[in-house]
Amino acid sequence: MTRKRRIKISKGIYVIPNLFTTGNLFCGFLAIISIFKGKPFLGAVAILIAVGFDQLDGKIARLTGASSRFGIEYDSLADLVSFGVAPALLIYYWALEGFGRLGWLATFLFVACGALRLARFNVQTATADPKYYRGLPIPAAATFIALTVLLYHRLGEKLTTEQIAVLVMVYVLSFLMVSNIRYHSFKELELIRRKPFSVLVFVVSSIVVIVAEPEIMLFLFSFAYVLLGPLALLYRWRRVKAPKAIPDEKPDTVQG
Repeated sequence: MTRKRRIKISKGIYVIPNLFTTGNLFCGFLAIISIFKGKPFLGAVAILIAVGFDQLDGKIARLTGASSRFGIEYDSLADLVSFGVAPALLIYYWALEGFGRLGWLATFLFVACGALRLARFNVQTATADPKYYRGLPIPAAATFIALTVLLYHRLGEKLTTEQIAVLVMVYVLSFLMVSNIRYHSFKELELIRRKPFSVLVFVVSSIVVIVAEPEIMLFLFSFAYVLLGPLALLYRWRRVKAPKAIPDEKPDTVQG
């Protein structure tokens, strides 16, 4: 009886984390529908909500010990839809359709690099340093695209010559996802545990600043995170290349 019960449990799945993953997938699908209906603003918002669901399912799985291989694979499939296909379609119909072949090749490259990034992450989970991601995480790349659309909507700007900047942005994000550049994961920042008082002050101040101008401040935070990896790599490279100081030799003393 006990043996049969163990086998039955091992074949089951954890419901709560996978429900949040399903919420992630639903938001990605909703974003695609909104894009096809000519509503890029709603599509961008749906992608950001999907990011929230993606963060919650991982947190809940770790806190409850409900991590499983099924959950990891399901999460990756949902991420490819919400953070690969959805943002690629969003940026294509919003800014790159006029580029023709160059535009849809850029968005396809984004999807392909996102898929490669997810596959590499899954096979390296056991050996990778949990403090860092190898390459830009695909949710961060999707967030940057969605916030770019929301920023333009907030400022009331119309795309003209800036389209070439958007095209370059998509290629850069694609490269960063499959690069070996390290990005901080911030997984050690467990806010449910005791933290110094200064951490609370920083979190409250950040919330106030974001609420004041959400589109602008969130875009700046996202932009800073995207730049964080290359800047940290450049800093480490300069430290390695910097010549080491040679200690001054004392002159020989002359015996009188």
